[in-house]
Amino acid sequence: MIKEILVNIGVNEIRVAILEDGALVEFSVEKADEQRRAGNIYRGKVKNVLPGMQAAFIDIGEEKNAFLYVDDVIPKENESDTPLDFKSLSISDLLREGQEIIVQMIKEPIGTKGARVVTQITLPGRYLVLLPSVDYIGISRRIEDEAERERLKGVVAKFKAPDVGLIVRTAAEEVEAAELQSDYEFLINIWKKIQKRVKKGPSPSLLYKDHDLLYRVLRDYLSKDIHRLLIDDLENYARATDLVKTLAPSLRNKVQLYGDQHPLFDSFNIDAQLEKALHRKVWLDSGAYLVFDQTEALTVIDVNTGKFTGTISLEDTVFQTNLMAATQIARQIRLRNLAGIILIDFIDMTSDAERDRVIEKLKTEFERDKIKANILGFTSLGLLELTRKKVKQSLREILQVECEYCEGTGYRISIENLASQVLRVIQQIVQKNPDEALLLSVNPQVGSLLIGPSGVNLEKIEHNLNKTLFIKGQENLSSNQVKLIASGSKGEIEALALPVQEGIEVELRIIESHIANPNDGIARIEGYIINIEGAGSYIGRTIKVLITKTFRTYAKGKILNLV
Repeated sequence: MIKEILVNIGVNEIRVAILEDGALVEFSVEKADEQRRAGNIYRGKVKNVLPGMQAAFIDIGEEKNAFLYVDDVIPKENESDTPLDFKSLSISDLLREGQEIIVQMIKEPIGTKGARVVTQITLPGRYLVLLPSVDYIGISRRIEDEAERERLKGVVAKFKAPDVGLIVRTAAEEVEAAELQSDYEFLINIWKKIQKRVKKGPSPSLLYKDHDLLYRVLRDYLSKDIHRLLIDDLENYARATDLVKTLAPSLRNKVQLYGDQHPLFDSFNIDAQLEKALHRKVWLDSGAYLVFDQTEALTVIDVNTGKFTGTISLEDTVFQTNLMAATQIARQIRLRNLAGIILIDFIDMTSDAERDRVIEKLKTEFERDKIKANILGFTSLGLLELTRKKVKQSLREILQVECEYCEGTGYRISIENLASQVLRVIQQIVQKNPDEALLLSVNPQVGSLLIGPSGVNLEKIEHNLNKTLFIKGQENLSSNQVKLIASGSKGEIEALALPVQEGIEVELRIIESHIANPNDGIARIEGYIINIEGAGSYIGRTIKVLITKTFRTYAKGKILNLV
């Protein structure tokens, strides 16, 4: 498998794409004014202690207070001889309002939720993660060779201070002791600087800011199994090569400058792959497809055979579809950065052996994912359940905003029902207005429904309300808005309402042909329809028109000449 990292340097952002055999599997973006805060360390102040929630809110100097759960608080050392039962401690036993506390952000604020913080500090390096508050040595589970695990444990035990902990990262496999110790000393120096800042300065305040995206990619993703890392900016390429000399000298030749005139992400089809990853439906090469329904805490993935019919039997078709789906599901979960509870509705399989093979396929695909996914197995309803840790925003949260009309449901009220809502508003306006005629502005699409073909709907509305109404389209109005422009006698309002008069010449752009008579063309002025004789073949063109007849809902005209 060929693994590549692409780094695109924009005017005010850095974008990073990770590919496996040309397929996009991970994407990150960091804007100059929105740098990542997860990993930052703060001197905070306890604002509220909530025993009922077993949590506290911490002021860290951000717009919203951060959330600290009781299990994320490390109790201070016990000054008495009686041992403490940490499991029985409540949040009130550990914190008090106004107390200063050192915390690290592990989840950034999303939407209405504030940041999540912990008191157990972790400082990641190239090969090690420093845990300043615990005496511990851990080895990455991805290092499977037992002899190598024992070697690494013995190496770090020789230089580790007794009052700190270390986690040996996957990148440390087969790395010499001197490089590991150098990484440890680098992290210890950072921690000493943080401790100095703790003793002075205001509260709340930022004590340590994590590195930018380029540094983190070099630190966390550049490894011996990466084929190359391409950067499309000379200045940042020079910076990256300098960083790699310190972080991973043996990998410096993997960092390369992209010099082609064709944009980097275009050359690797990144933007097109991102666009597909935002779709609800994902097609597989076989003709089967997946459907993703994502909510804040739960994602449901539905597997469908689609156009795939197989060649042997129905049972085999179902099994092969599920296997192919498992591969794509794992990739999409990584790419979309889905987290929380994930339920997968595979096509029903009759064999436990087949279900086990699908689970094994998923496990194999998730081995390349740096974020831990826990496959829990099939539920009693036949759904495969798994969980995945949330460490950053999903792809949808990064690249999209919630639709202001449907509020994320994917559905909105039909135009017919919106027209009914608008009509009810018009009815309320009419009941409060004693004048003979009213000029009203509505959304053009709603207005066309209220008026109807040749004004037939408007005639019924006027009859029921016993008023003369002039409906004017206004593009900047939302679909359920109504604006009263003027009211008065029929003659007064008609003079205000009609945007054209008989006998005048105007330049108009033909937007469509007449539904009943395609030979005629239709133009609009503020939603007012102009029916132009013989203009059906001039769609998209601007012509000079003589207005021959005006009506309340439309006017007629004839062509003078093309503009």
